[in-house]
Amino acid sequence: MGKIQPGPGQESVWDYPRPPSIDLSTEQVVVTLGGQVIAETSRSWRVLETSHPPTYYLPRSAFAEGSLRSAEGTSYCEWKGVASYLDLIGGEKVAMGKAWWYPDPAPPYAALLDHVALYPGAVDLCTVDGERVAPQPGSFYGGWVTSRVVGPFKGSPGTNFW
Repeated sequence: MGKIQPGPGQESVWDYPRPPSIDLSTEQVVVTLGGQVIAETSRSWRVLETSHPPTYYLPRSAFAEGSLRSAEGTSYCEWKGVASYLDLIGGEKVAMGKAWWYPDPAPPYAALLDHVALYPGAVDLCTVDGERVAPQPGSFYGGWVTSRVVGPFKGSPGTNFW
């Protein structure tokens, strides 16, 4: 693994902490599914964890009415607590279980209450300040790859034990 040196205005995911930190973002985030904008905000939280591109958590109020519904399942994060899943709905499309939130986040992550994260690869388009987001490699992680961050990123083949 060779750490990529960040250029001007870039961040290396290898400089992010563990346990993860949260960073208030004023970047313009837009999410489109089924040809409809289902979320838009200029106030979100980025969760920053070593080896991972940021995961954006958008306020529930940023989502269009009817674009979120409860889904089956939970998962556990050793830092943030128990996550509940949501379906994303836009136009005629449903991305089943492709969003999550923390109904009772651990105290260091209390700011994430009433905020929703999603897999950018499960929707038509996610943009950050107009730039198209690429999903973090692998099927488990929800990181958002933009030109602002450099890796390598956990999730690619051979990175399971980083």
